[in-house]
Amino acid sequence: MSQDPSHGPATHVRKLTARRRREIVAVLLFGGGPIFESSIPLSVFGVDRQDAGVPRYRLLVCAGEDGPLRTTGGLELSAPYGIDAISRAGTVVVPAWRSITQPPPAAALDALRRAHQEGARVMGLCTGAFVLAAAGLLDGRPATTHWMYAPTLAKRYPAVHVDPRELFVDDGDILTSAGTAAGIDLCLHVVRSDHGAEAAGALARRLVVPPRRGNAADVGQLHRLDRSLPEEIGTDPLAEVVAWALEHLHEQFDVEALAARAYMSRRTFDRRFRALTGSAPLQWLITQRVLQAQRLLENSEYSVDEVAARCGFRSPVALRGHFRRQLGASPATYRAAYRARRPAAHDGPGPDGHGTEGGPPAGSFRLPPSRPESGPEGGFPDGALVAAGAGGGPGGHGGAGGGPGGAVSHGRARSEAYAARVPGQRGHVTS
Repeated sequence: MSQDPSHGPATHVRKLTARRRREIVAVLLFGGGPIFESSIPLSVFGVDRQDAGVPRYRLLVCAGEDGPLRTTGGLELSAPYGIDAISRAGTVVVPAWRSITQPPPAAALDALRRAHQEGARVMGLCTGAFVLAAAGLLDGRPATTHWMYAPTLAKRYPAVHVDPRELFVDDGDILTSAGTAAGIDLCLHVVRSDHGAEAAGALARRLVVPPRRGNAADVGQLHRLDRSLPEEIGTDPLAEVVAWALEHLHEQFDVEALAARAYMSRRTFDRRFRALTGSAPLQWLITQRVLQAQRLLENSEYSVDEVAARCGFRSPVALRGHFRRQLGASPATYRAAYRARRPAAHDGPGPDGHGTEGGPPAGSFRLPPSRPESGPEGGFPDGALVAAGAGGGPGGHGGAGGGPGGAVSHGRARSEAYAARVPGQRGHVTS
């Protein structure tokens, strides 16, 4: 794989067999998939923009199962090629998968394994990572997917090192991206790797998107967490307990209290909660408290000590430790960086922490102009539901250490080691 000069060498690259050509891109579509994600590789690789200085790819749109293929919204697609056409492609893209609970068709998985064995690079956009994981292509690899489904991916495929903080992960011949707009970032990254920054920049201008989004290591590029949970929780009996916890984060309670509200033993509650969300309840609670602190730091004049008390932390020290582990900066540094980036976002909130007219309300998710909104509905950041690396005592107070459900935490360490080995190959989540 040709590399951008600013990047190190790819870690995993197989020699492409003679019948496959790198400029031939096969996009594998399935019924029930979202139309937006499916259209991303078609727009990037399927339109002739040689007049703008963008080298041409040859696109093969392949049906991953018998058609016609119905997308979200009931549109019917008729792919001009079947799975067999993948045998000619040097790049294979799975833009989405219809359900994270359903196994992909065996024939499609076989075709992906064969393509990889023959040297093709394989890309999974958003939930397409679940298809790559089902084929065994992500085992032992760093990968990402939409933040809302990252805990499920980590739980279902524990051999995959899932890092939900990343916009995309390039592990040489296997590439994955987070939700929706991050698929554009990954496709532009591939063009940049193949043909250089100038070609990728020309394509980005045609698509009216940033050619390359920022690095989360820069404190000025602020991380975002989100309080949302997987859609499935709405129908689960634990939903009422979760809703209560979110409304009472200002109180000091621990996981034992949540288990009692659910009329379960601690062990049963932990097991049920982890099965539902992919995260341990303690880690989830810590994340929600940090999120609440993040919102108050953005939209109130409370001191850090007052923010700690209003988010259920027993001390400012506990808040600072968890905040730094999850967001990479101290509360004071985060507030200063946020206001430097968003001076108009702090328009005199009242004492309850809510913004006044002209500023965003508490909990709003206004993203900077350089960061297109992303997520399955276009309105959520590609941040982590479960931020790795925080630990603590009951209720998320004090202590050091572990991560959310093992695989996600391990994915962070594995992915960071990968970033050190191959600079610039990961697209960090920023806002």
